[in-house]
Amino acid sequence: MAGLATAGALTAVSAEKAAAQAASDSVLRTALDRGKLIVGTGSTNAPWHFENDAGELVGMDITMGRILAKGLFDDPTKVEFVMQDPAQRIPNVTTNKVDITIQFMTMTAQRSQLIHFSRPYYVEGVALLTLPGSENKTFDKLLAAGSATRISILQNVDAENSVHFALPQAQVMQIDTQANVLQALESKRVDAAAVDLSTVRWLASRNPDKYFDAGKSWYSMLYGAAVRQGDLDWLTYVNQTFTIAMFGHETALYDAAFKEYFGQEPPPRHPGFPVI
Repeated sequence: MAGLATAGALTAVSAEKAAAQAASDSVLRTALDRGKLIVGTGSTNAPWHFENDAGELVGMDITMGRILAKGLFDDPTKVEFVMQDPAQRIPNVTTNKVDITIQFMTMTAQRSQLIHFSRPYYVEGVALLTLPGSENKTFDKLLAAGSATRISILQNVDAENSVHFALPQAQVMQIDTQANVLQALESKRVDAAAVDLSTVRWLASRNPDKYFDAGKSWYSMLYGAAVRQGDLDWLTYVNQTFTIAMFGHETALYDAAFKEYFGQEPPPRHPGFPVI
């Protein structure tokens, strides 16, 4: 029980005293002094950031912001979400308009030259969405059908290669919008839609009578939060808070969101050797 006793003792340290230990220009000190966290995000992309039927801003990105606020103030509501265009995800961090950007941002070496990324909080990928009543609704059936398999995907320079990585013989239909990619599937013009894994899990779990997860994903992409460079105190806080929420003793918020937005239980964490 020594660890628990130590943890309890540390909670007696006030936020003000803790903030005083951070660098004077650290976002950690600024946010604590301000009394709220400011998070840059979006509002139109389920399951990451969107408005529910009650008009509340929800999603996995929103939950990650609330996890940080709970760590800072023991109150997940002490956060202001600033709506921003994806093109502003980096500029708003570097100009201090927001404390952090949490907006389904893929970690890349090029972006890392401009901002610091937090530890990843989700691994995205390409996956296949099919129809539950389709004869070829599983990946194995789609693969076996060879050149007869038709796949819709959002138009981009890597679309053909992306599909053919998993289905080498499939016909690829590149379409102008994500909505039309799904419409091609719903109208049965294609056998499957190649979209983000998170989209597949969201749609299949919310509408099992309409969509089916074919059971295949590839091309891992890491999602991380963005903070400005040169602020080690803030970056360290964000990383440690995310790690505790994903692998430690305070996983309730993360686990509930993972199940709500992806329709799955997070894998169990076992005491002992640290696998994080």
